[in-house]
Amino acid sequence: MTEPVEQRHILRVLIAAQVLSGAGLAAGITVGALLAQDMLGTTGLSGLPSALFTIGSAAAAAWIGRLSQRWGRRVGLASGYAVGALGSAGVVMAATLGSVALLYVSLFVYGAGTATNLQARYAGADLAAPARRGRAVSTVLVATTLGGVLGPNLVSPTGSLAVSWGIPPLAGPFLLASAAYAIAAVVLGTALRPDPLLLARDRENVVRTTVASGFLRVRERAQRGVVVGALVMILTQIVMVAVMTMAPVHMAAHGHGVAAAGVVIAVHVAAMYLPSPVSGWLVDRHGRAVVAVSSGLTLLVAGLLAAFAPGDSVVLLTAALALLGLGWNLGLISGTAIITDTVSVESRAATQGLVDVGIAVAGAGGGLVSGLVVAASSYPVLALTGGILALAIIPIVAITSVRQPDVEAE
Repeated sequence: MTEPVEQRHILRVLIAAQVLSGAGLAAGITVGALLAQDMLGTTGLSGLPSALFTIGSAAAAAWIGRLSQRWGRRVGLASGYAVGALGSAGVVMAATLGSVALLYVSLFVYGAGTATNLQARYAGADLAAPARRGRAVSTVLVATTLGGVLGPNLVSPTGSLAVSWGIPPLAGPFLLASAAYAIAAVVLGTALRPDPLLLARDRENVVRTTVASGFLRVRERAQRGVVVGALVMILTQIVMVAVMTMAPVHMAAHGHGVAAAGVVIAVHVAAMYLPSPVSGWLVDRHGRAVVAVSSGLTLLVAGLLAAFAPGDSVVLLTAALALLGLGWNLGLISGTAIITDTVSVESRAATQGLVDVGIAVAGAGGGLVSGLVVAASSYPVLALTGGILALAIIPIVAITSVRQPDVEAE
């Protein structure tokens, strides 16, 4: 089965926007904690940037979901990236002025870019056949890899550029983020036509038939699917954000420079997105439940490796962060497919937005707690706790018995 012409065009536009937005997403991951540590003068609050932009991501997810539900994906996604660009510029100004208050506000606004980056995956699945939804989601996610990998490796060049402009070097990546998000907004705003959600809604209205006897069964399945998919993604988000956020701080404490941290985060971001085609194929071929359970087991291994790796071993920490990204990827794609399978197009964007609110809030909690845990104990304790928490995915999936949608395999 080949994709319709409209779907192929939509995926191309989303890929272009995601390549750009990946660079913006990587800025906060790579230097956010270090910038906060520098401006606040304490490690205990170095997880605050991650918490702030994930809280901002939560607020933006609900807003983007409502915009998309009413006006379509084009308006919702373009607006989200535009706001993310504004927040990135605010972080640069805050660092230049030394204003902690402006830093807090700007990081919150910057979170809109993160929310939009994730919401775009739903747009890729709007017109996809059920048997290809995992691959459609993965196509959008993998496009983030290029910008996500390139961004952390531009920490030093953008830092040098920032210094030449009289801006603190750690604010340099946010200059890149502002430009990347702004261009992504323009690409989506001008080229995402036809709108995938509006077209899917029109097509469903044409072919819909009323089957009253099956309504309650379908509704119950939808509710169960939303809960399961959301829990899978929430747990993977908590673990990933917590362990990833404090990795640069952990490395700095063991004498590693910003460039080394940039390489580790680049590998981590690559592992978050690059395996997406394989993950999507696994979701479509072997089922959502199998891949969701695999994400929990992968995160456990990542936590164990990060916990027991020597502090001076960049290689082992890089491997741990790569597995952390892979586990997150498996959970995100399987969870997204579960939700898209079970929610009707009439309420799809709004429901997906609310689910992403939960994911973002969970990430905010993970980011905030991560700094406190490391300050009170150590990074190995944080990593080990995260790995054990990820195992909760297994009973959640087992109890609810998530099934593959009723479609013919290709």
